[in-house]
Amino acid sequence: MVELLVGTAIALFIAATGATMLAGNLRENRALLLEARLMQDLRSAADVITRDLRRAGYWDAATSGVWTAGAASAATNPYTAVSPGAAASDAVSFRYSRDVNENNAVDGNEQFGFRLRNGAIEMQLGAANWQALTDTGTLRVTAFDVTPTVQDIDLQGYCASACPAGSATCPPHQQVRSLAVAITGRLVGDAGVSRSVRSQVRLRNDPVIGACAT
Repeated sequence: MVELLVGTAIALFIAATGATMLAGNLRENRALLLEARLMQDLRSAADVITRDLRRAGYWDAATSGVWTAGAASAATNPYTAVSPGAAASDAVSFRYSRDVNENNAVDGNEQFGFRLRNGAIEMQLGAANWQALTDTGTLRVTAFDVTPTVQDIDLQGYCASACPAGSATCPPHQQVRSLAVAITGRLVGDAGVSRSVRSQVRLRNDPVIGACAT
C-alpha cells in the first residue's frame, strides 16, 4: 500500500511538472506570436508610409519646370511643398500628381499625409479624407516622428553669368530632401511588449530655389 501511494505521488509530481512546462511553453509561444505580429504591423505601416512619401512632389508636367534657352522662365512645380520642412513632427503632409494637370493647380484628390491620432496612424487620401492605417484593436502607436533633413547645393557653377551683388535669388540652390520616419507601438493586450521601427526616405523631386542671372 505504501509503495502504491509513493508511486502515485511520484506520478502526480511528474504529471504536474510536465503540465507546468507545457503551460510555460504555450505562454512563451503565444508571446512570440504576439511580438511577431506587432513587428509585422509596424513594418507594414512603415513600408506604406515610405513608398507613398517617395511620390512626394511628382509632377506629370515636369518637363515644364526645365528652363530652356529663349524661355523667359521655367514653370514652378505646384507639388513641391512637404511639411514638416525643418523640425520633427508627428504628422507629414505632401502632394503629388495623379492625373494630367492642365492648369498647374493641386486638386483635392492630390493631397496626402500621415498623422498620429488617438493611438493610431491615419492616412490622408485626398482633402479631409482620413483613414486608419493601423488597427487600434491590437496595436497602439505611442510615437510617430517624421524628421526632415535638407541638403542645400549651390548651383552657381551651372550659370553662364555671375550673380549680381546682393541678389537674394541668384545663384540658384537645389534642395536635396530626406525624411526619417520612426514608429513605436505596443500591444493592446500586453503593454509590456513594445517595439520600434525606422526608415529613411529620400524625396526624389528636388526643388530648385532661385535662378541664374540673365
